[in-house]
Amino acid sequence: MNDSQLLRYSRHILLDEIGIEGQQKLLAAHALVIGAGGLGSPAAMYLASAGVGHITLVDNDTVDLTNLQRQIAHTTERVGQSKAASARITLQQINPDITVTALNERVDDARLAELVAQADVVLDCTDNFATRHAVNRACIALGKPLVSGAVIRFDGQVSVFDPRGGAQPCYSCLFPQDQQFEDVACSTMGVFAPLVGVVGAMQAAEALKLLMGVGASLAGRLLMLDGLHMEWTSIAVGRNGDCPVCATKKN
Repeated sequence: MNDSQLLRYSRHILLDEIGIEGQQKLLAAHALVIGAGGLGSPAAMYLASAGVGHITLVDNDTVDLTNLQRQIAHTTERVGQSKAASARITLQQINPDITVTALNERVDDARLAELVAQADVVLDCTDNFATRHAVNRACIALGKPLVSGAVIRFDGQVSVFDPRGGAQPCYSCLFPQDQQFEDVACSTMGVFAPLVGVVGAMQAAEALKLLMGVGASLAGRLLMLDGLHMEWTSIAVGRNGDCPVCATKKN
């Protein structure tokens, strides 16, 4: 690290659990953030400020005025622009020393596999079950840790699904892909703006810990937040021995 980096990341370096070695791991890391909206905005911004060396943002949507109530990576002037491109501007303004790749595309399974293979950690900041399951399948197949978050109305949840950690569950163990779950959209159900910031920041925290190899992750636990009453609930999540995605995965 040069003198500027030592100063920029000094508050991380002061932490015994991180130090120079941990910060260097972040500088050398590649994070894939799928979704540059409510969750992806704070998650990616904290990854950038923390010094993750390469961040790839994937989102095929454009900035809409209704997004600005909660999607803090975007501005009024960028309404109509690609969300990925808009978020890239924000991240590079926060930290011009990192590399940010903005992909304005809707990825299929083959493209997901390509992108996940290049990453050290994947953050699922999307809002529909089909994409979440596709991301989960790619992460399990390629052995990459997945940090998953979701928010609707006043409720949020976050967990980690890490195929490197032995008999840990995957996303499909918790929400089986052969069951029907109704996608609920913010456009019809609403969402409390700060809640996406809370969950997105937690996704960033879990991703940074995974990249540095410090602390204990949320793997095997689902953390749920009732934002209306500000109550956290943590539940243990076990691996489904019959899960079609991870049950046959060799660890």
